[in-house]
Amino acid sequence: MARLQREYSTTGFYHIMLRGNERKKIFWDDEDRQRFIEILQKKESEKELLIYAYCLMDNHVHLVLRDDKNEISIIMKGIATSYAMFFNNRYCRVGHVFQDRFKSEAIEDERYLMAAIRYIHNNPIKAGLVETPEQYKWSSYHCYIVPNQTEETIVDAAYILGMISDNQKRAIIEFQRFSMETNDYDFMDEDEGVVRTLKEGESYLEQYMKKNWPGVNQDEIRKNKSIMKKVIADLRTNTKLPIVKIANLLGVNRGVVERITTKP
Repeated sequence: MARLQREYSTTGFYHIMLRGNERKKIFWDDEDRQRFIEILQKKESEKELLIYAYCLMDNHVHLVLRDDKNEISIIMKGIATSYAMFFNNRYCRVGHVFQDRFKSEAIEDERYLMAAIRYIHNNPIKAGLVETPEQYKWSSYHCYIVPNQTEETIVDAAYILGMISDNQKRAIIEFQRFSMETNDYDFMDEDEGVVRTLKEGESYLEQYMKKNWPGVNQDEIRKNKSIMKKVIADLRTNTKLPIVKIANLLGVNRGVVERITTKP
C-alpha cells in the first residue's frame, strides 16, 4: 500500500510521536534525554518551531508543537537525524534508531490541544512509573506548575496558561486540576494502525466499498439511504474518525451522520 500523505494542520499545532525502532530504547540514561532536549532547544532557537509539551519515555517521545510553515516533516527529520547520530556514536552502533517516520496528528481546536498536553503529561502514570505527573522529571509538566519560570524553559507554557486565565496563579491551579481529569479523546499510540485522518479514511472507504458493494460509487452511496446508513455505521464502529470528518469524507451534512448514528 502506498504511504499516505501527511495531514497538515490549519492551526499549525501537532501532536507528534517518535518511537524507537522495533520499540527498542532510545534513551538509556539522563545524558541521552538531556541531549534530546538540547536538540529541541536548538530547533526552537532557530525559530523553526514552538514547543508546548514534551514527554521522554524510554522508547518513545511525545511532543506538542507548532509549525506555521508546513515544514513539520523537514523539522522532525532534522531532530531525528541529529539525535540518531549522537545515539549511534555514543553506543558504537549503526542502523535505525527510530521506527519508520514519525507519527503526527493535526490539532485543529483548543479543546484537543489541551487534551493532548494532558495526555502527554500523564504518559508516565499510564506506564506505572509515577503516581502524579509532577513526579516525572522528563516531561514539560513542571514548566507549567512553577510560577514565574515559564519563560526559562523550551516550552511556551505561558501561551497555554494564558488560554486558561490572565492570572498566572489561577491558571496554574486550573491547569493542575484539568491535568488530573480523565481524557475523553483517543490518541494515536493507544491503538496504532487505526484510521484517524481523511486521507486514511479515503483509503479505508475505498477498500470497504470494494469488499461490500463493488461498483458502487460515492454519488450512489449518498442516494441510497440503506447503503449510507451501513457505511456510516461501519466508519463509526471501525475507525476513529469524528462525525465531522465522516461527513466530509462522504460529502454530506454532519447532521446526516449524527441522525444515522444516533438511531437505535
